[in-house]
Amino acid sequence: MIALSGIQKQYGKQILFLDTSFQLNPGEKVGLVGPNGAGKTTIFRMIVGEEAPDAGEVSVPKRLTIGYFRQDVEEMQGRSVLDEAVAGSGRAGDLHHELEALQQAMEDPARLDEMDRILERFGEVQEEYEHLGGYGLEAQAREVLHGLGFRDDQIDGDVGALSGGWKMRVAMARVLLGQPDVLLMDEPTNHLDIESIIWLERFLRQYPGALLMTSHDREFMNRVVSKIAEIDAGEITVYSGNYDFYERERTIREANQQAAFARQQAMLAKEQRFIERFKTHAAKAAQVQSRIKALDKIDKIELPRKRQRVKFEFRVPPRSGDKVVEIEGLCKSYGPRTIFDGLDLTVRRGERWAVMGRNGAGKTTLLRMVAGAATPDSGAVRLGASLILGYFAQQSLDVLDPDLTIIEQLQKDFPLDGLGALRTLAGAFQFAGDDVDKRIRALSGGERSRLAIARMLYNPPNFLVLDEPTNHLDMATKEMLIEAFKEFEGTMVFVSHDRAFLRGLSSRVLELGGESGTDRDPRVYLGPYDEYVTALGHEAPGIYG
Repeated sequence: MIALSGIQKQYGKQILFLDTSFQLNPGEKVGLVGPNGAGKTTIFRMIVGEEAPDAGEVSVPKRLTIGYFRQDVEEMQGRSVLDEAVAGSGRAGDLHHELEALQQAMEDPARLDEMDRILERFGEVQEEYEHLGGYGLEAQAREVLHGLGFRDDQIDGDVGALSGGWKMRVAMARVLLGQPDVLLMDEPTNHLDIESIIWLERFLRQYPGALLMTSHDREFMNRVVSKIAEIDAGEITVYSGNYDFYERERTIREANQQAAFARQQAMLAKEQRFIERFKTHAAKAAQVQSRIKALDKIDKIELPRKRQRVKFEFRVPPRSGDKVVEIEGLCKSYGPRTIFDGLDLTVRRGERWAVMGRNGAGKTTLLRMVAGAATPDSGAVRLGASLILGYFAQQSLDVLDPDLTIIEQLQKDFPLDGLGALRTLAGAFQFAGDDVDKRIRALSGGERSRLAIARMLYNPPNFLVLDEPTNHLDMATKEMLIEAFKEFEGTMVFVSHDRAFLRGLSSRVLELGGESGTDRDPRVYLGPYDEYVTALGHEAPGIYG
C-alpha cells in the first residue's frame, strides 16, 4: 500500500534516516515509536507529501485516500461544530455545506429575483446528497462527536467559541468521518478524557482501513495496534505485536546483541593477540596476513543503544496534619448549570484520590477550588494544618519564562542549589546534556510539562493537586513519575486519563456526575482504581464492555 524505500533524511548535522525502508499494508494497525526527535512526524509528513526524502522513494498509490490528524489545528470559525466535522467527508461534505448556503440564500429577501435558480440548484444538490447518504452522514457525525465528548448544545453551537483542546477533537472527528483508506494519527489521546479515549479505541479497532499512529498512552497502544515500528538510530525495525510485546522483544534482542558483542570482542582480542605475537615471525607471516584480512572483512557488532532513565527521588516532605482537606456543603454553578450541590468529602493524610467523571462533571472545577484557584458559591473547602500545596494545571506552563533556558529557569527558581543538583533534576525529567541549554520558547508542550512538574516536585509539597499531569508526557517520563509518586509520602488528589497512572497511584476514587454524567450525587469508592473497575464493571463513568 504505502512503501518507503531506501529513505535518507537529514536536517543540518542531524541524520534522521539512513537507507531506511518501511511498508504499511492494507488494514494494518501500526504504532510508530521512538525517542523525541527520532523522526516520527517526519514519516507522516513524507507520506502526505509535505516533505520529500533527501534520497530514496515514498510510494503512495494515486487513488489512496489518507486522513492525517496532527497536533497543530488550523483556525475554525463561522460554522457549527457539526458543519466543521462534516467538512472532511469528501463530496458529501461539500454538498452538505452547499445545502447550508442555499438554505440561507432562500431565506434572504434580497435574493428573491434569483429564487428560481436557487431552488433548482437546491433540488439538484439535495438529490445528489441523498444519493451519497448525506443525511446518514449527519447522524454519523453526531455519533462521532458524542463519542469524543461533545454535548448536543456544543454540536449545534459555534465552533469558533471552543477552546484549542476542543477544536482538536473537532479536527479528529473530521478526519474520522472522512473514512480514508489510511489514517495517520499523531498523539490522538492528548486532548481526550478517559471516556473519549475508550470510545476512540473501539472505533479504531473496528476501522477497516490501515492505521499508523504515535501515542504516549501504553494501554491505548496495546488495545489498538498489532504491530510496532520503532525508529532508532536512523533505522525502522518492525515488531509483530502490541506495545508490551515490543518492549519484551526489544529487551531480548538487546540482551542477545550484548552477548554477541561480548563474544565478538573476545574473538577479536584473541585474533589480535595472535597477530601481535607472531607479526615478526617469518614462518607465521602468511597466517598473520590471512588473519588481518579476515578481521578487516568482519562486520563489527555494535553495543545496543542504552535508553537511560534517571530515577527521580523525592526529598522527604514535612508531615501534614491527619485531615488534609474538609469539603462541606460545596455548591458551584455556572449560569443555569449546577456543577456541585452540597458535596461533602474528607481527604486524609496519605490518601491518593483519583477524581473521575464525564466532561463537564466538574473535575477541574473541584481541583481549582481545593487549590484555592476558584471559590465555591456556598459551602466550604478547608485545608488542614501544616500543608504545603503543590498545584499542577495546564496553566502552570504559563509561569515559565520563555526567554530563559531550562537550566537558567531552574537556577532562578532554586538559587541556593548547586548546578550539579539542578542538572540531576533536569536529567530525571529527560533533559540530558546540552538539552538544558534549550530556550523555553523552543520547547514542545511535553517538554514544558516536564519542566513545570520538575520545578513543582524539587522541594516537594506534602499535598499534590494534579490536573492531567501526564498530558504530552512520553512513556519513559510517565513511568518514571509513577515510580516516583509510589514513594511519595504525602497526599494526592488528581485527575488523569492515563490508566497506567490511575492504576499505579490511586487509593481512593471519587466519581462525579454518576452514570448520566449530570447527577450531582458523587460516588465514592474507598479503594484503588483497579478495584473500582472490577466492582462497578466498567473502565470509566458510563463506559461498559
